[in-house]
Amino acid sequence: MISEVTLRGIEDADLDILFEFMRDPEAARMAAFTAEDPDDREAFDAHWRKIRGNPETLNQVILGDGAVVGSIASFVMEGDTEITYWIDRAVWGQGVAGRAVALLLEQVTVRPLHARVASDNAASMRVLTRAGFKSVGTDIGYAAARKAEIEETILILS
Repeated sequence: MISEVTLRGIEDADLDILFEFMRDPEAARMAAFTAEDPDDREAFDAHWRKIRGNPETLNQVILGDGAVVGSIASFVMEGDTEITYWIDRAVWGQGVAGRAVALLLEQVTVRPLHARVASDNAASMRVLTRAGFKSVGTDIGYAAARKAEIEETILILS
């Protein structure tokens, strides 16, 4: 059981671990909105170069008892600040996501803050609503991990 959760900036050495997390088929299915090919390391590295170079994006790794157990970020899309996170499936159910979101919300004070989640991802919905996000609607989007259009819930923290 993870006792301490902290955040820190992403370092080059973290990318190998994050790549492996994102290749987990079950985790990718839950996240739904992922890269087209989770095994394409070149595309993964290009994506991370782009987002790490964007001054409007805050990227951090999530540390559980000092080990990398996920990533969390805020970014601007179409004028809205959004958050996203990815948790290693090995630590699901240990409160890591909720604690990481709370820590990020201490750093990212922009409101309203937006989030989107696959509507059938009950665990992520709980994390966000416990953090104060409210569902404001749904949308249909293409989920690469499922190779289908699915419903996503749009949430806002005021």
